[in-house]
Amino acid sequence: MRFAVFDETTDGETRVALVPDAVKLLLKKQHAVSVQSGAGRAASIPDAQFAASGAQIVGDAGALAAAADCLLRVRAVTPAEAASFPEGKALIGFLAPLRNPELVSVLARRRITSFSLDAIPRISRAQSMDTLSSMATIAGYKAVLLAADALPKFLPMLTTAAGTIRPSQALILGAGVAGLQAIAMARRMGAVVEAFDVRPAVKEQIKSLGATFLEVPSQENLEDKGGYAKQVSAEMLAKQQQLLRERAKVADFVISTAQVPGKPAPRLITKEMVAEMKPGSVIVDLAAESGGNCELTQAGQTVRAHGVTILGPLNLPASMPLDASRMFARNLASFILEITNEKGFTMDWKNEVFAATCITHGGEITRKAP
Repeated sequence: MRFAVFDETTDGETRVALVPDAVKLLLKKQHAVSVQSGAGRAASIPDAQFAASGAQIVGDAGALAAAADCLLRVRAVTPAEAASFPEGKALIGFLAPLRNPELVSVLARRRITSFSLDAIPRISRAQSMDTLSSMATIAGYKAVLLAADALPKFLPMLTTAAGTIRPSQALILGAGVAGLQAIAMARRMGAVVEAFDVRPAVKEQIKSLGATFLEVPSQENLEDKGGYAKQVSAEMLAKQQQLLRERAKVADFVISTAQVPGKPAPRLITKEMVAEMKPGSVIVDLAAESGGNCELTQAGQTVRAHGVTILGPLNLPASMPLDASRMFARNLASFILEITNEKGFTMDWKNEVFAATCITHGGEITRKAP
């Protein structure tokens, strides 16, 4: 098969779907790769490096799409872009089908076989393909750096000639991949960390990183089959908010990462809670794109309220484009090798990875709720 790597068109997107090392992995399996000229520029990967890896460099996006069997993108294309793709092609990328029903409809009408990387199942066999986890690792890392930059104080304890400076207090909400990375980074930088998650199963992971686990006793099953958090009852939510209200009062910075797939982000920090936080404290809301965990978050903006700085960053992986592209590309190459053989796509619907990620095929929507 011939795979085409495009220059990303989404504003602020600096990643590229494949890097030269990943190109070599596909070439070893007798695939071919074409790359749009300049696709890796924002990630500090020049065309010459792609050419040296064996990729063909193509200047025109239309010619690139016409000659390829499968189009590779990082971010979801727009419905208008999808409508311009040659009929019958294949597409792989972060398609977010639940948030982009119009895109899915266009892909089906164009008889495009599409695979969404955000639907890769959380199973051991698919860990090497898990692009969401790779990008969440970067988001958790960068969130702590953003908090440290916005804080008016140090993170670690320092003993100086001017006296001893106490360490900052951190509160991490959500202990998925991003939350665990934020915990680890905050601890490395010397902060005292507390962490909260509705899933009791992550308690040992949090403690192993040197953080204190905040727990609300519950009889509810708050973890779905995929390992993600589920929405909680109103009674449980009230108990959680009371606990978080007390801990947010003493926190110097809060990093919130809680999300429910296909749903708006759970509202964990109310405006009343913000008003009770210490002046100069910081909230970094990694759920900003799906509505925010904080009531005052504005996606892509910095808000200051009651002396608290609230950051709503979007697409943090794009702020580290080289390593983000390397991680994404290795995951993507592993995924491609899983769902293809020497004849093309395996079309193996018994393969859990294939069945979970294939969104459209043969003019039909094959998976409506990843």
